[in-house]
Amino acid sequence: MILSDFGKKLAGPSGINQLMDDLGKPFPEGIRIVQMGGGNPARIPEIEKMYRSRMEEILSSGEEFENLIGRYDAPQGKTAFLDQVASYFSKTYGWKITRENVAVSNGSQSAFFYLFNMFAGISEGKKRKIVFPLVPEYVGYADQCVENDMFVGIPSSFEFFPDHTFKYHVDFNLLEKYLSSHDDVAGLCVTRPTNPTGNVLTDDEISHLSKLSKKYDIPLFLDNAYGLPWPNIIWDNVNPYWDENVVLSMSLSKIGLPSLRTGIIIARKEIIDALSKINAIAALASGSVGQSLAGPLIESGKLIEAAKNCVKPYYQKKAIKTQALIHKYFDGTNYAVHVSEGSIFMWLYLPELKISTIEFYNRLKEKGVFVMPGEYFFFGNDKSLPKIEEHPHFSKCLRLNYAGNEDDVDYGISLIAQEYKNC
Repeated sequence: MILSDFGKKLAGPSGINQLMDDLGKPFPEGIRIVQMGGGNPARIPEIEKMYRSRMEEILSSGEEFENLIGRYDAPQGKTAFLDQVASYFSKTYGWKITRENVAVSNGSQSAFFYLFNMFAGISEGKKRKIVFPLVPEYVGYADQCVENDMFVGIPSSFEFFPDHTFKYHVDFNLLEKYLSSHDDVAGLCVTRPTNPTGNVLTDDEISHLSKLSKKYDIPLFLDNAYGLPWPNIIWDNVNPYWDENVVLSMSLSKIGLPSLRTGIIIARKEIIDALSKINAIAALASGSVGQSLAGPLIESGKLIEAAKNCVKPYYQKKAIKTQALIHKYFDGTNYAVHVSEGSIFMWLYLPELKISTIEFYNRLKEKGVFVMPGEYFFFGNDKSLPKIEEHPHFSKCLRLNYAGNEDDVDYGISLIAQEYKNC
């Protein structure tokens, strides 16, 4: 089989493929399996009950169900849903948006594939790139550009605290130095909360990034998959943010609908128009079920209340327990865990690990515990910046999903600690 360069790049090995492959493969018999590697959210009974009730409304309302499953929506999304999203944000936060500022994709992952390739790559004879100001950053971005060498990662700075915790920060000096000396930047991109670390950029940091995007006339891609106002898996007192330079990505996945693949993009009209046209070519239209389930819940405020009153406390309680387990089982070793400020992940730093985290991951997988090796989250080398591989945390960190069964998380962390001590 002869593949194009595009085929070779996207069909080749990648961190995100490894992650999803591990989620979907059957497991060997006789081994206790603990899934702490992927991004599956927890099943929260109150959230599932809310969606079941909404589905029953659809099924009992004339031909609403038949209309839902029996026709395509426009490539931009279901008109009613676009209005519901735009209305909520304009009324609640004063954002000057209408349905023309909102588009729906088959998950935010596919939206970023469209967006990155829409802005980055060869344009007018110049190769333009996306800059990630806070690396380590989400593994799902690393292989999304069709052309090679389209991403630039700014290595994070960090500080350690006495309680075996640490925190990453944007190195704004390094970022601004890079932006001022390169005219090929197509955009900036951050996750908030940060996947993989659970770091939350402050309002001041987001404002600073937005000002830089305006200064250099580039978009700021802000991935809000775990953020505000839904699913609200965020502990810090921060605010949602959007302006006309921001391309805000949201999702219904982490508020209980991962299989329905409903991504939401809020951006200025020209970007939404272009995104919709790409979606028509690549997918005809996006799935309707997530939009139909969530739209009235967004409009009424029920989805946001559920995020605040159910989702946030559920995960915050689990995050506190998981950090306590890490401190319990790793006591007496050299370790640190990133301060938990949001998301469904812990970022564990193991400075005395004698092997790479990819090797460590394979060793753990043989024992039935699935994690995500840290190397995959370090990407975006550029000759004018320190090598990503030279970051002190490269090959020394694991991403752990703590959303699963508490007994499994306890067992998984104890086994990871035991293997670290033996390594």
